[in-house]
Amino acid sequence: MTPLDIAPPQLAVLYGLCLLPWLLLHLIGLRLSRDIVVSILRMSVQLALVGFYLKALFGLNEPWLNGLWIGVMLVVADLSILQRAGLKIRYFMLSTFAAIALGTLFSTFYLVILVIQPTHYYDARYIVPLAGMILGNCLQSNVIALERFYSGLRKNEQEYTTFLLLGATRWEAVQPYYRAAIKAALGPTIAGMSTMGLVSLPGMMTGQILGGSEPWLAVKYQIAIMICIFASTTLACIVNLKLSLRHAFNAFDVLKDEVMDTR
Repeated sequence: MTPLDIAPPQLAVLYGLCLLPWLLLHLIGLRLSRDIVVSILRMSVQLALVGFYLKALFGLNEPWLNGLWIGVMLVVADLSILQRAGLKIRYFMLSTFAAIALGTLFSTFYLVILVIQPTHYYDARYIVPLAGMILGNCLQSNVIALERFYSGLRKNEQEYTTFLLLGATRWEAVQPYYRAAIKAALGPTIAGMSTMGLVSLPGMMTGQILGGSEPWLAVKYQIAIMICIFASTTLACIVNLKLSLRHAFNAFDVLKDEVMDTR
């Protein structure tokens, strides 16, 4: 079964759907026309370029080229996490990169090598899209974890200082904010897993069904990717926050003002 193609005229009709939210936003007084147009154009151009690149990537299927592409994805995700979390890149870039690389690569290779078992573990058709889905969820979770942790510390700096004065170590003093940040970061993933199949059909499963796969095969792949997403986001968030502590405090365990991006 071959999925139906979307011809250029139908694609143009699809873009017309954007007029409805634009009109509604305009009626309630939100002037977001420029942002909407720019975001849609960027999405379209970026996905088109990625489509051409992935076609070539799948054709060549070279280990070093696949690894290079995943490396680029990790760097872009690293920068995006820190910008959206409001933290200075120069302080946390290496720690965040190490955490998301560990979480993403561990879960991806676990899934590909031990579960799916393709002929070549570096097969681009498996490793690139799976790594992309896992990394995308790691990105969102790490933004929440970092933002909640450091904003919580900043808001409750007096409480944190009190813990230190009472004899707590830095790690003991940050524990309440650390646990709250991890809980908030994993909340969407846990909620999504608990309602999956009842509230919505997830993207990977829907894509496979539209691509002609049997529903049960699509279900098994979706279960696999969700377990890997849960494992990778948990690992990445825990490691990321832990590593970030080394750069966020001065010698007296006081949170540095300069690590926060106030722009």
